[in-house]
Amino acid sequence: MTDAISSQNTKSVLDKINNSRTSLANNEDTFLKLLTTQLKNQDPLSPTDTTQMTQQITSMTGVEQQLVTNDLLAALVGMNTGTGLSEGVNMIGKQVTATTDNSTLQDKKATFTWSQPGASSSLTVEVKNAAGKVVRTLKPDDQKSGAHTLTWDGKDDTGAQLPDGGVYTINVIAKGADGKDLKATNIKGRTEGLVTAVDNSTGQPMVVINGKSVPVDSVIGVTAVAANTPEKDEDTDKEAA
Repeated sequence: MTDAISSQNTKSVLDKINNSRTSLANNEDTFLKLLTTQLKNQDPLSPTDTTQMTQQITSMTGVEQQLVTNDLLAALVGMNTGTGLSEGVNMIGKQVTATTDNSTLQDKKATFTWSQPGASSSLTVEVKNAAGKVVRTLKPDDQKSGAHTLTWDGKDDTGAQLPDGGVYTINVIAKGADGKDLKATNIKGRTEGLVTAVDNSTGQPMVVINGKSVPVDSVIGVTAVAANTPEKDEDTDKEAA
């Protein structure tokens, strides 16, 4: 099954490569015909400059080598896609954590990450709802350079607890010791939940978490879900009786 899907994903790439190869072959035939005609009709007292011919032949050889390289890259793409799909299938039924462009409030918390190029003297994180409205302004104590992780408790600026299920993003405002802005990068949220399906309709393996499709390579943690043991089930039945 994986081999079949990998072949489908690389078919369009291979078609483009084959079209380029056909075009090159046509150009080579035309070049050779022109070259032969030119040699037949050259002036014996002023023969054709072979330097230009050598350069043209070398250029075509380089293009052929590039097409071979493209073939190998297409094969690698197919292999990686198949591997990603297999990884996604192995995650079905497991609890996973993945990085996403936003974070969904779940169990009264949401986690965000970002990176900053230097230590900041002033750091503000604005939590925004799906409409882009700032609902909470935070002042993290950790202002070091590099990667940051922040877990928000789901409360707005008035202290009210917002309901689970809301989707949020953050805006990071950081300033260095010189007062200049430090541009935060790689701003991400996180999503957690059971993987219920794998989707490869776009050519990129995706796992479905809480109804949301996330790239397989965005998954940063996988946990097996503990099954109920017979002893626990028996104890539960006794308590119910």
